[in-house]
Amino acid sequence: MQKYRFLPTALLAMATLAGCSTVPENSLLNEARNDYRAAQNDPQVASLAANEMKQAEDALNKADNASNKKEEAAVVTHLAYLAKQKVAIAQEAAKQKQAEATVAGAATERSKIRLEARTAEVTKAQQEAGASQRQAEASQRQAEASQREAAASQQQSQAAQQEAEASQREAAASQQKAEMSQQQARDAEMRTSQLQAELKELNAKQTERGLVVTLGDVLFDTDKAQLKARGSLQKLADFLKQHPERKVRVEGYTDSTGSADHNLALSDRRANAVRQSLMDMGVSSDRITSRGYGKESPVANNSTPAGRQLNRRVEIVLSDDGGNVSSR
Repeated sequence: MQKYRFLPTALLAMATLAGCSTVPENSLLNEARNDYRAAQNDPQVASLAANEMKQAEDALNKADNASNKKEEAAVVTHLAYLAKQKVAIAQEAAKQKQAEATVAGAATERSKIRLEARTAEVTKAQQEAGASQRQAEASQRQAEASQREAAASQQQSQAAQQEAEASQREAAASQQKAEMSQQQARDAEMRTSQLQAELKELNAKQTERGLVVTLGDVLFDTDKAQLKARGSLQKLADFLKQHPERKVRVEGYTDSTGSADHNLALSDRRANAVRQSLMDMGVSSDRITSRGYGKESPVANNSTPAGRQLNRRVEIVLSDDGGNVSSR
C-alpha cells in the first residue's frame, strides 16, 4: 500500500502548485483530494479496501491531469465528482468488510457459549448447585452476542445501501455528460448546415487554397477601379459579420492587355476598392488584406475576348475557422 500512498501525495502536491496559477481552483477537485487524504490516512480503509482505493487514486489522477491541462471546467468537475464517489465507495467497502469481520467474531463467540452450555449439562450432576447460575450467565452472553450480530448485520446493510446510492449517483452523472455531448453535437451540426447554406448563396468554390468567391469585371468600368455595384459584396459583408472568426484576402487580376506595370497597379487598386467597400459595410479592417497580381495566374486563355473577360476578376479567399488565410 505504500506505493499507492506516495504517488497520490506527489500528484496532490503538483495540483497544489497548479492552484497558484491564474486559473481558479476547482472546489470539487479540492474536496476530492481532501476526501482521498482522509481515506488514505485511515488504517482500516487502507487495509480492507486496497482495490477500491486504487480505483479512487486513478480517478483522482485523471481529474488532476485534466485540471493541469486546463480542460473545460465541466470536464474537470465531472472527473472530480467521479473521484470523490470512488473515495466514498472505498470508505463504505472498508466499513462493510469490518462489519463482516465483526459478524464472524460474533458467530465464533456464540459457538463457544453453546459449547460451554453443553459442557455444563454434562457436569450438571456433579455441580448441580452452580449449574443454574452458569447456565444463566451463558444465556446472557449468548443474548449479548446475538445483539452484536444483529447490530453488525444492520451496519453491513446500511453500508451496502450507501454503496448502491453512490453507484446510482455516478450513473446519473455519466448520463448527464452523455446528454450534454449529444446536445453539443446537434448544435455543431446545425452550425455546419447554416454555414454551408451561406457559402452556397455566396457561390463560394472549394479550391486547394480554401473557399474562394470570384467577382467578375462587371463591378468595374474598363480600365477603372471605381465600383459600379456592391450587391454581391453586401452578401459577403453580412457573412463576415455573422462569422467574426473568419478573415479574407482580396486579390485583383487583369488580362494580358497592356503593360505589366499598368495591369499590376490596376489590379491592386481594384482589390483595395473591394477591401474599402467591405470596410464601409462594417467589416473591421484588420480582417481584410488586399493585393493586386496583374496578369498573373490566368484562369482562361487571353487570346479570346471571353477568356480575357474571365481573367479580369477579383478573388476573395476566405480563411478557415482559425482565421488562417492561404496566400499565393
